[in-house]
Amino acid sequence: MTAAPALVTAVRSAKQYLTYVASGPFQYAVAEALRLPDSYFAEFRADMRGKRELLADGLEQAGFKVFRPAGTYFVTTDIRPLGESDGFAFCRALPERAGVVAIPNAVFYDHREEGAPFVRFAFCKQTSVLEEAVGRLKRLAA
Repeated sequence: MTAAPALVTAVRSAKQYLTYVASGPFQYAVAEALRLPDSYFAEFRADMRGKRELLADGLEQAGFKVFRPAGTYFVTTDIRPLGESDGFAFCRALPERAGVVAIPNAVFYDHREEGAPFVRFAFCKQTSVLEEAVGRLKRLAA
């Protein structure tokens, strides 16, 4: 950083506390979560797994090539089986075409062209929302 000495001193002071106490407010939430019974986490894991399968199965039935995740709440898909290759254009048009949104994976690539045909969908939603989205996406293939 380049600035007046007083500003550099103030930023350095603030950074010292941010660096050593990352996400301080979240520490209270983590402490509370650690008090929850194991059954809470087992139920949460099962719920998320079921939602992942619901969305992934529906996307496959709609014609997407699906990459099933092991540790996130996003399902990545390849849109080329649908005759598409530009994830940005696909995601921009998807709300109007199906009333569903997706994220172009290319935004996460250093070389965007490599991620162009991949988009991702979140499954951390209510089951009814996922069911509706799957139904809408299946109409794309029709």
